[in-house]
Amino acid sequence: DMLDPERLIQCPLVKHHRIRARRFPYHLVKCKESNPEIAKKLATCPFNARHLVPWADLSDHIMKCNDKAFMEQDVVSRSCEPPQEQLNNGSTWQAPPCDEDWETELLEGSESTFVW
Repeated sequence: DMLDPERLIQCPLVKHHRIRARRFPYHLVKCKESNPEIAKKLATCPFNARHLVPWADLSDHIMKCNDKAFMEQDVVSRSCEPPQEQLNNGSTWQAPPCDEDWETELLEGSESTFVW
């Protein structure tokens, strides 16, 4: 199951590393620091930072990446929503009047001390 946080994922930097999915992002950071020469040879997918592929294969990966569909769907759904300024201009909501007067309360209660 792809959503199982306990499933094991192979590290793209060191092939014999097998990491639980829930720890994978943390492992990538540490593994990149520990293996800078290998990390330089890998590119990060623009759709999912967990995808590290050789620079030569990046364009092919971008075309086939499963996470690309999620990004495209998000862009389409955002383009169907009205712009934020239209929402703000059409609003008739007003804040209720404030009955608090902190200065008066401060003068009236200057003798009392705060108690829990």
